[in-house]
Amino acid sequence: MSFCSNCGQPTEYKIPLGDHQTREVCPACKAIHYVNPKLICGALALWEDKVLLCRRAIEPRYGLWTLPAGYMELLETMEEGAARETHEEAEAEIEVEQLYCMYNIPRIGQIYVLFKAKLIEGKFGAGEESIESRLFEEHEIPWNDLAFPSVKRTLEHYFEDRKTLKNTDPFPTHLETLGTRLDQTG
Repeated sequence: MSFCSNCGQPTEYKIPLGDHQTREVCPACKAIHYVNPKLICGALALWEDKVLLCRRAIEPRYGLWTLPAGYMELLETMEEGAARETHEEAEAEIEVEQLYCMYNIPRIGQIYVLFKAKLIEGKFGAGEESIESRLFEEHEIPWNDLAFPSVKRTLEHYFEDRKTLKNTDPFPTHLETLGTRLDQTG
């Protein structure tokens, strides 16, 4: 951004009074332009011990498999965003059960929030952003063709939790940071 979105004047980089980071500030109208992390919401949609995955028809990571997820929109909750993204990408309706995984990805300024959900009536398709959608049993997961580390970690958590918990136990919530300088795989 080189120009103020409020008044159109050129911006300059400086540390605003009371702040600690350099921001773009408009010297004309004094607007401070913040750049904050993007929120991604999605679902681990399940049907009869199978996981719904979508094969991406868009970049980044075209052709690879992912959980239905995307950027949260204004005026929606995280759960609504997860349901919307699942409908958009997999033409599926879900019943959100619980918050399941949250990932901080500071190197790209994103926060991923994934909900464990039930696929309603087991129905799904392929939305405009998906080449195809499919239900996978654990042994069928295309581990080498997953689009993002957050998808891989969520699936690993799910299959491990499913093995170690009783059917009546709630699943734990997982919070992690991916792609730190020590772990550039995120």
